Amino acid sequence: MDTGKIAVIVGVGPGLGCALAQRFAHAEMHVALVARDVKKLEGLAADCTGVHHAGRAYACDATDEAAVEALFQNIRSDLGEPDVVVYNAGRFAPAGLLETSREEFERCWRVGCLGGFLVGRAAARGMLGRIEQGGPGGTILFTGATASLRGSAGFHNLAVGKFGLRALAQSMARELQPKGIHVAHVVLDGHIRPQSPGELGTPPHPDDMLDPAAIAEAYYQLFRQPRSAWTHELDLRPWTEPF
Repeated sequence: MDTGKIAVIVGVGPGLGCALAQRFAHAEMHVALVARDVKKLEGLAADCTGVHHAGRAYACDATDEAAVEALFQNIRSDLGEPDVVVYNAGRFAPAGLLETSREEFERCWRVGCLGGFLVGRAAARGMLGRIEQGGPGGTILFTGATASLRGSAGFHNLAVGKFGLRALAQSMARELQPKGIHVAHVVLDGHIRPQSPGELGTPPHPDDMLDPAAIAEAYYQLFRQPRSAWTHELDLRPWTEPF
């Protein structure tokens, strides 16, 4: 158990974000759940973390530098310095290249990549400050996708941001890991199983999709890794290829 330690999940919804909050709360950690719309989070906070270990909900636009700085100040004031920070936010607007506006392309990049930089930087500053005072380091985890590795037709809005996020994670790992901060990027190479099977149309076979709880377990194990063998990138795929 990691009783009393602090986890911050940026980009929480009813799917993976909630599963991540559940897993860290199960380890008796304090969990900060972050999303743009705090009203949606208020109902999820107890559901995602459990009645006896309810998380705290925070509203934040991860692409707003001042809002991100204020978020971490508030979390430190309420809970303390985070031990693990997960950047799970993303935006995807399916469209052909010629139909994509400059504004939508930039919006997807800002959420997919810029937000990761702002959150990762804020997390690193706090963790490094604690290390300088003789305290423990921390862990910063980024959620990637198939689009982190290759672009596909109609997926440029997602791929550009995810490519950039992966490069950010690589650079941060080289700079921060020798100082005591574990940085890892997780490639989710497949669809995540939705809460309702009807959300993706024809119900898929269970083995064709990634289970949110299983993904969350992988994130938790990354957090628990000894520094003598830190993973930088983890590639998670469903058991069978979808047809």
